[in-house]
Amino acid sequence: MIDGYVKRGEMGHARIVFDRMVCRDVISWNTMINGYAIVGKIDEAKRLFDEMPERNLVSWNSMLAGFVKCGNVEDVFGLFSEMPCRDVVSWNSMLACYAQCGKPNEALALFDQMRAVGVKPTEPTVVSLLSACAHLGALDKGLHLHTYINDNRIEVNSIVGTALVDMYAKCGKISLATQVFNAMESKDVLAWNTIIAGMAIHGHLKEAQQLFKEMKEAGVEPNDVTFVAMLSACSHAGMVDEGQKLLDCMSSSYGIEPKVEHYGCVIDLLARAGLLEEAMELIGTMPMEPNPSALGALLGGCRIHGNYELGEMVGKRLINLQPCHSGRYILLSNIYAAAKKWDDARKVRNLMKVNGISKVPGVSVIELKGMVHRFVAGDWSHPESNKIYEKLNEIHTRLKSAIGYSADTANVLLDMEEEDKEHALAVHSEKLAIAYGLLHLDSKEAIRIVKNLRVCSDCHHVTKLISKVYGREIIVRDRNRFHHFEDGECSCLDFW
Repeated sequence: MIDGYVKRGEMGHARIVFDRMVCRDVISWNTMINGYAIVGKIDEAKRLFDEMPERNLVSWNSMLAGFVKCGNVEDVFGLFSEMPCRDVVSWNSMLACYAQCGKPNEALALFDQMRAVGVKPTEPTVVSLLSACAHLGALDKGLHLHTYINDNRIEVNSIVGTALVDMYAKCGKISLATQVFNAMESKDVLAWNTIIAGMAIHGHLKEAQQLFKEMKEAGVEPNDVTFVAMLSACSHAGMVDEGQKLLDCMSSSYGIEPKVEHYGCVIDLLARAGLLEEAMELIGTMPMEPNPSALGALLGGCRIHGNYELGEMVGKRLINLQPCHSGRYILLSNIYAAAKKWDDARKVRNLMKVNGISKVPGVSVIELKGMVHRFVAGDWSHPESNKIYEKLNEIHTRLKSAIGYSADTANVLLDMEEEDKEHALAVHSEKLAIAYGLLHLDSKEAIRIVKNLRVCSDCHHVTKLISKVYGREIIVRDRNRFHHFEDGECSCLDFW
């Protein structure tokens, strides 16, 4: 009877029956704990767990799964560490927690521990690990994991296949993502959405459109996530008309009412294209309030296209909406600085300090022989820092002599001397990562960088020049999209 109530989510009735039981076995305790965990009543689940006279592995795993659902890494790890014994379900729960909470390095380290104690990975294991590789852009680790899947005959079903597609797309290997997708026997809507989204972040609009067509021909109905991916593809390709037409036909042709995310994609598209008035008009006609992401896209457009008056208005609105979001303060401060309103820029940064808000540092990572190396601007913590900075000096000297490069100091939005601005630009994190790649990677290997923030225009320009002067392919994944640099050109066509 308890099990029936739990399956229907009627925990109140289940608790009444449980409390009236004269003799409770471990199964009834586990059923209640699992039920509370499923409905998100983690405190009730923990209370019963602590009261249990005798626990088995199912009890521990049910409690662990409940903590994972709540997303509290410390609680999950604490309970995981206390477990008297663990099975593959326990390890998978811990891995899933790390993957979901943006701790990919911890997930990969835990996998090594898991294998060291002789626990054989299963489908959920590899799905969590592929997610971690995708987050890091760790292609080598992802390739090894794919080999492990094949060698151990783990079925590449729609779930594992989709995770592989996502990993390869986010690691910059869209060709391998396409190969895996084409080889999948069963493709659900999630698989189609994943490959379309992969094409979007690489700026491949035509390929995304072709996949969208094939998806419909295969009898798979697009959903709201499909249209987010398609609109993102239009945005990254700068195709304004296509994006607006797609938004307009969502409800009329597909019966899907656009959500705030869909409007946000088109606002982003219009703002990047410099059509700020049109973006404002769309915000005014939306049937719902714009979310911070949509307003943030508009603010970014104001910064790129120099509309400081509108930028100030939108920036202040965003800070009121998200007073703890450092990026909103930084962008407004940068807008003031670009307009040479240094006092206003300082006021915004002082407001950050008063509110206890810290700027998110720009971080660039590069994978080399399975090791992920992390760099921040002006970083000297790497054991090879001396060699890296020597290489960086060589790069700048070579670019100046070969092409006449000079730093775009408009990107340094601080009131300082020109020479100091040039130095600040010279040591941006992606430049350090590229220098490290040039030091260690074979000349035929692509240099792959993942950055957590948008690449500035000077770093973008320098990377194009490096690709030409050094004859290297450089692939950078920033916060917005992929940039494939080769022979002095970028796949984004300077639209990002």
